[in-house]
Amino acid sequence: MVIRRAGAVLLGMVLAAAPMNAASADGAHRATVVRQTDLGGVRGLDQSRSTGTHSWLGIPYAEPPVGSLRWRAPVTHRPWDGVRDATAYGDGCAQQGRLFSPAPSGPHYGLDVRDGLGEPVGAEDCLTLNVFRPSIRTKDLPVIVFLHGGSNVVGYSADPMYDGRTLARRADAVVVTVNYRLGVFGWLDLPGLKTGDPNGDSGNFGTLDQIEALRFVHRNASAFGGDASNVTVMGESAGAVDVWALMMSPLSRGLMDKAVPLSGGLKFAAPEQARTYAEAFLDDAVGAGKDRDEAVRRLRQMPAGDVIRAQIRRGAVVGDPPAVIADGAVLPADHHAAIATGRFRDVPVLAGNTFEEGKLFGSLIGAYRPTDYERFTRQYFFDPDRPSAFEVRDFITDRYLPADGPGGWDEAAGRLTDSIFTGIVHDSMNSMKEAGNRRLYYYQFGWNQEPAPFDTVYGAVHGMDLPFVFGTFDEGLFTFAFGRRNEPGRLELSKLMMDSIRVFVRTGSPQHHGLGARWGQWPRSVVFDAGDRGATARPGSADGPARLP
Repeated sequence: MVIRRAGAVLLGMVLAAAPMNAASADGAHRATVVRQTDLGGVRGLDQSRSTGTHSWLGIPYAEPPVGSLRWRAPVTHRPWDGVRDATAYGDGCAQQGRLFSPAPSGPHYGLDVRDGLGEPVGAEDCLTLNVFRPSIRTKDLPVIVFLHGGSNVVGYSADPMYDGRTLARRADAVVVTVNYRLGVFGWLDLPGLKTGDPNGDSGNFGTLDQIEALRFVHRNASAFGGDASNVTVMGESAGAVDVWALMMSPLSRGLMDKAVPLSGGLKFAAPEQARTYAEAFLDDAVGAGKDRDEAVRRLRQMPAGDVIRAQIRRGAVVGDPPAVIADGAVLPADHHAAIATGRFRDVPVLAGNTFEEGKLFGSLIGAYRPTDYERFTRQYFFDPDRPSAFEVRDFITDRYLPADGPGGWDEAAGRLTDSIFTGIVHDSMNSMKEAGNRRLYYYQFGWNQEPAPFDTVYGAVHGMDLPFVFGTFDEGLFTFAFGRRNEPGRLELSKLMMDSIRVFVRTGSPQHHGLGARWGQWPRSVVFDAGDRGATARPGSADGPARLP
């Protein structure tokens, strides 16, 4: 065994020394690059000539959580022989199809995403991650691990908005994007599933997946030219909630050094809430009145699609499954008390919000006129470089018009922004400040230069900052927003934001000369914005009105 593993390491070193050419499925040849991980060799894409990057996609970091491993803590993936292909993304995790879900046919974005809306998509065998790095010889690069959003019920690392190549090159860093279990597969505190293992019994399977991914990164950062002692965990929306949770978990000590939580804060579910949901979910999935042991056995054997359908039925009654459970083992029962100990005093945090987060959640108040299917279709085919026949009323119901009037869409969405997003971010940052953390930074994102009517329908909406953070404007849900007219300003703004991340992951401060403004400590902020021709970064404050100027 020792001889075989040593031989594999030597083979990996030889193969990694120079790019290779491999035939793709269509017969074309593409350059590849090999690295040796502690699990085995991985052959990724050498795109140094086109994008200046190397990419390794779909690397498994844990055993597939299927069969006896369903609703168990993740198990480190067994080593494989030889070199594994890492040129294609792995499946997104099993989920209910929504706007930010993969297509039914696989982990990609396209018009067929709408065919999966409201239906089970993804797969249980999904615990993979992707690695991007600039195609330079520099070693010991900072590592950025990104956790996607989606209310911890949807999302996938192959979303083109999270393509890590541009960020890796601009930030001169290793970027890792992660799949983790979602919905009831990721968080289910059901008594009948417990085995006596305090971690697995927590119900926090998705959180444990993220920790297992960080362990893989810690063991293998150097294989991709990264520095295991400088790992920043970044996430958006539910991914930001997860970043805060990882900061609190005793299991992640030594695995993360800095945090970039965007549009999310400390938001844990109480165990009582999680158990109430789990018991009712069990009854809905297998039928009420069944023997509990037999019911759990049937639930374990149920096809993944049927499990998701039961989650969809339950969601119509009570909403999404409670996620990120304050179990007292994986996560503290009282996160405020945990922060007060001062253990997090030295963790640099760069948080952010968009000014109009709530405009993505009009369905919560009946504000959207079209169905999600119709809205997706209109946005998918919208050409931002041609005059549009659409008006605001084609997307927003009369109750919220005019948008800028009393009780209109702007005001209603502002209430959603405050109630869902800014409150928990402010509470989280204030708790860290009170505990003595003096490296807390905050940005507010104000870009709303979409072509009409989307400048009013969405504006600086939840998630709109992500294409700027990743430099991904060419494909994805928000492409309707990006045309030739606003290109100069948004590209300049994207560079400002990526440069802030580049500096932050190295120094713990996002301040750099290109900003042209001093980035003060929380509750001070920097407001990122741009017109069509240029970008600005101006001083702001979380204490001020959370609205567009």
